[in-house]
Amino acid sequence: MDTTPDPVYSRNVIEFVAVANEYCKYSEHASELKGDELLKIMQRIMPLMYLKASLLPDLTPFFEDGNEKFVLESDWIRIEEILKEKFGTANDFPEVFDEKINETDGHVISSISENMADIYQDMKDFLLLYQTGTVEVMNDAVWECRMNFENFWGQKLVNSMRAIHKFIYSGEEMGKVETDLDGNDERRNTSDWFITRRQKDFRGEIE
Repeated sequence: MDTTPDPVYSRNVIEFVAVANEYCKYSEHASELKGDELLKIMQRIMPLMYLKASLLPDLTPFFEDGNEKFVLESDWIRIEEILKEKFGTANDFPEVFDEKINETDGHVISSISENMADIYQDMKDFLLLYQTGTVEVMNDAVWECRMNFENFWGQKLVNSMRAIHKFIYSGEEMGKVETDLDGNDERRNTSDWFITRRQKDFRGEIE
């Protein structure tokens, strides 16, 4: 009789579950923390989550249909808006991959709050599936999480880590974003950037 534990119960998976749970906990309770305090917490959680995600086992999915999703668009918007308010002027950053590029030249502006909300959605959906205790469901949750890490949220996490590092050691004060007369902040509206609207169906691509 084979007594080898299923890969979904392996040490690497359990450790990833633990750090993903911490990430979601602080994201959900961001309103209770100061912005600079939260950034310092994420400075420690994000590198660990990246490491643990890179060690997830390479599994084969059981089911042909996609995994069930739990995080609603309203959840994503709530998390993103709270984080955006907390991070203030530290939130937006130029998304560049070459340090030689002048950051004042043409570049894409991203935000820590948007990236964190995207990562939160994947982490929360993963955790809720994993907590079902059904091995097949847990297996596919790990499979999808690893795939999304490689193709989607891993890069977002790395980009946010760079922005967080730069702000923490810049000595700058975290200020509030100026608003116009209509009460809108000067940054672009990202309320409709829900991850499922932008992310392709990876199962379809694989097939």
